Amino acid sequence: YGLCRPRAACCPGVAPLPSTPIKVQTFLANLPLFREIAPQELDRIALGTREQHAARGEVLFRKGDPCDGLHMVIYGHVKLAFTSASGDEKVVELVGPGQSFGEALMFMEKPYVVYAQALADSLLVHVSKSVIFEEIEREPRFARKMIAGLSRRLHGLISDLESYSLHSGTQRVIGYLLRAEPEPDTAGNVAQLKLPTSKGVIASRLNLTPEHFSRVLHELTAAGLITVDGRTVTILDLERLRTYEG
Repeated sequence: YGLCRPRAACCPGVAPLPSTPIKVQTFLANLPLFREIAPQELDRIALGTREQHAARGEVLFRKGDPCDGLHMVIYGHVKLAFTSASGDEKVVELVGPGQSFGEALMFMEKPYVVYAQALADSLLVHVSKSVIFEEIEREPRFARKMIAGLSRRLHGLISDLESYSLHSGTQRVIGYLLRAEPEPDTAGNVAQLKLPTSKGVIASRLNLTPEHFSRVLHELTAAGLITVDGRTVTILDLERLRTYEG
């Protein structure tokens, strides 16, 4: 059950790393869902786990495909989206390292209602629903962790609905920038972050048009709160950004 470390060939700018395989259990143990699980339990789950490499732009599954387990992102980013009857794309969620998706449909035994596409060269692990179901029957603590994860996802969806209904476009963009956990400097008031994907995809995730998203970035730049260089956003004043209302 070995996974290989990412190499420079698939991650430009990353120094080459040893190609020694790493056990699946090592990755699982560092994911929130599987933390504090005993080694023997991880061994059982690893039996139903496989690695999945996805190149940038690769579709992992399409709407209507059967859901036979859950995915977890080791590195890279994946978007979950659907296409409207008019051909417009709506991004439902952006999934990054340490996050998972597919749990709800796995339990409902329903096909996927969105499609998943890698936004960068990515490595995921897929855990089959059979091994998840067996572990839930064997270990109640694991069932509680699954319920907690689904509850967090539901809470996030409710927060999104509240944001779309009650918050302005400017407030949504500011909230996104602050949720991205930018690294502050030693003074603690200037921070920098790199957007994980294109501005158009992020705009869709925030239920904004790309033009509206760009206008907000220009507004925040003109107010002296941020600077934008490609996908790199520098927050010049964290405290002012937190309280800015436009």
